[in-house]
Amino acid sequence: MEIAAEIVALVVAVLAVTAVARRLDWSAPLCLIVVGVAVSFVPGVPAYELDPEVVLVGLLPPLLYSTAIQTSLVDFSRLRGPIAVLSVGLVLFTTAGVGLVAWLVIPGLPLAAGFALGAIVAPPDAVAATAVARRVAMPRKMVRLLEGESLFNDAAALVALSTGIAAITGSISLWHVGLDFVLAAVGGVAAGLVVGFVASLVRLKLTEPVADTALSFAVPFVAYILGESVHGSGVLSVVVAGLMLGHRSPRVLSGAARTASRHNWQTVQFLLENIVFLLIGLQLRRILTEVAHSGLSVLTLTLICAAVLAATIVTRMVWLVGVAAEKRITAMLGMKRKKAWPWRYSVVIGWAGMRGVVTLAAAFVLPAYTPQRVVLVLAAFVVVAGTLLVQGTTLPMLVRRMGLPGPDPAQDALQEAALLHDMVRVALVKLDEISTPADPPEVVQRLRERLQGRTDAAWEQLGRQSALSETPSDAYRRLRLELLQVEREHCLKARDKGTADDVVLRRVLERLDVEESMLDRDEEEPPQEGRELRAPATLTEACKHLAHEWRDVPASSEDSCAACVEEGITWVHLRMCLKCGNVACCDSSVGKHADKHFRDTRHPVMRSYEPGESWRWCFVDKKLG
Repeated sequence: MEIAAEIVALVVAVLAVTAVARRLDWSAPLCLIVVGVAVSFVPGVPAYELDPEVVLVGLLPPLLYSTAIQTSLVDFSRLRGPIAVLSVGLVLFTTAGVGLVAWLVIPGLPLAAGFALGAIVAPPDAVAATAVARRVAMPRKMVRLLEGESLFNDAAALVALSTGIAAITGSISLWHVGLDFVLAAVGGVAAGLVVGFVASLVRLKLTEPVADTALSFAVPFVAYILGESVHGSGVLSVVVAGLMLGHRSPRVLSGAARTASRHNWQTVQFLLENIVFLLIGLQLRRILTEVAHSGLSVLTLTLICAAVLAATIVTRMVWLVGVAAEKRITAMLGMKRKKAWPWRYSVVIGWAGMRGVVTLAAAFVLPAYTPQRVVLVLAAFVVVAGTLLVQGTTLPMLVRRMGLPGPDPAQDALQEAALLHDMVRVALVKLDEISTPADPPEVVQRLRERLQGRTDAAWEQLGRQSALSETPSDAYRRLRLELLQVEREHCLKARDKGTADDVVLRRVLERLDVEESMLDRDEEEPPQEGRELRAPATLTEACKHLAHEWRDVPASSEDSCAACVEEGITWVHLRMCLKCGNVACCDSSVGKHADKHFRDTRHPVMRSYEPGESWRWCFVDKKLG
């Protein structure tokens, strides 16, 4: 009964603290640690002992897996070089740098134990990086790089830690260290590929979302155990399996199974990652009790912790600046084709090095015979709390000061509309192929209208800076949501009166919920002021018509579609022909005069004539540019 009450108390505390932190726009991980520290000193509160095995085997695999299945394998492949530089090179550099500092400032500490501490504090935390990335409007490429680093650096750090522990009791050769890294990498990757492949085959046969979700809960633990059993990295095995299953799930799972799995894993991730930070704070009383018997003064302990924290932050910054300098020099000398990142990118990535639960759990892994063990554990705790406080709270300000462009919702809406347009186009071609004279014409027409309505709704999300108060899709959404509410109320009245069976009622309510979820959407941030909405740079050479240098021509109208005015109808958004300057309405409008102008004149390219937009569209090749 006491254990159940403690678990409920942890969950309630997490929900309360995260809600307050979100309301005040504070760092939830840092708030949870502070609350945990405060609660640990309350009389009567049990002393929670963070068992390293519980963290490394029970908590870390599902946390890494939940992040890995949401990570793009394609993006990871593109960034594999920088990720390797950070997750392996930086871990080893930090291990050496912090180890030397710890050896210098901690009395009687062997160099091997210093390296062990360096390995403990080397890996930034996957949970902390993701939590900060959600709050900070950083470029997506940087966020993916940080997430990729935090997924893979734990493996390198744990191997370095085991090497440091082994060196405390005896000598160890450089050849042995290299072999450990190779075995950990090869074994972990092989185990992850096996688990990912087998799980994909099994999930392909499952038809029940509940069974599929239950299997997904077992995958990270199976991958971790298999990776460790073959003397590889269990952490690496979990990450590889997660990346593989996340990439293959759209082809393996049904829509219902993917929806159930996504929601369940989001819940698991939220609870575990926040409970972990609360548990970190609850460890402080125990740590201080043990360190009181170390024989070191408070001033000495303070200087030691400050030196280790500073070394942890500085080594990361030095490594990132050094890598940036190397890339810039090689790019200037023509040794590399790719353009070097700006300095401000390296500064922000270097500052985004918050540590988390793996650091503290790894500290408790240190054997009892480790010299100055309690001091090393205290230093690890200070690094976790200090990086979250110093770096986590100042990172948003640094991103703003550096002027890094965050994701633009309007740019996302433009790419989404273009993708949906292509999807609908191929679907309509397929509909012509599979439909037969025996198919009811009204059914085929209904399918066409539904497909066209979806792509029209996507295009209508653009042009938000125009004077149009409500697009047709917005009006449909507003009216349909009101109708769904009326239908739901009628269904509930039937339930209360007992006029329909409960199974039937639940089935109807589920259908209403699915339709409502398809209509409802999160409130998006407005596009950044003063920025012109253009197509992505990768699409500038989409076709010869878009690549053509069109001369400037005057627009036929400043703010209206002349054809719509003549016919006495309204328009949604305006487009301008780059060949002759004709301004006409879009395909979401009743008249579709821009499309008619192309069919009449064969002028291939139009551009958006909405305020703040300059993206183009080729009618011939159906390309965005």
